Amino acid sequence: MILARILCLLGGYGFGLIQTSYIYGRMNGIDIREHGSGNAGTTNALRVLGKKAGIIVFFGDLFKAIIACVIARLIITNIYPDELYLFLAYTGLGVVLGHNFPFYLKFRGGKGIAATGGVIVGFLDPIMILSAAVVFFGLCIITRYVSVSSIVLVISFAVEYIIFALNGRFGFNMDESVSKNAMVESIIIIVFLTGMAIFRHRANIKRLINHEENKLGSKKSA
Repeated sequence: MILARILCLLGGYGFGLIQTSYIYGRMNGIDIREHGSGNAGTTNALRVLGKKAGIIVFFGDLFKAIIACVIARLIITNIYPDELYLFLAYTGLGVVLGHNFPFYLKFRGGKGIAATGGVIVGFLDPIMILSAAVVFFGLCIITRYVSVSSIVLVISFAVEYIIFALNGRFGFNMDESVSKNAMVESIIIIVFLTGMAIFRHRANIKRLINHEENKLGSKKSA
């Protein structure tokens, strides 16, 4: 199982290295990390390159995580059925780490929110997918702060995952110690993902407190 963990983590990291915003920016003659907020993600691509770029980058980062999780599911389901979501969590962690810290870009990537959204979709749980969409897009519409929507999204994801895992929704066998320990391990990974996302938004949180955060649709100040 140790080897399976490593393979899921490395496989996910490989998918995370597909830096959609960086690639799209280079196709338009710029390094997205040298413009706007300097972040290689959806929001900065939207502000610097426009709506088309924002949509392409969002779906690019979303689908790389979905595809990675679907491939992991197809491989792991028949091998470790009681620990499937542990390996999906490792795969998702790898994708977000690859997105946030791409080695070939000197570890300067994005904040991993679209990729995390892809992980949520890749878990193939309709309730989690629907609630994530409602939370993120609902808060974007209400507050117009992408940072607020992103932070609340990852927190709600962690809370929901913990509740579902403890209630047996993800198939962990609570009567078997290996599967039970796998559940706890998966929760730790999801909580770590959440903490990393919040940490990556620390500058946004500071600006929110100081009422200096840019709203969706506003121009990024120099």
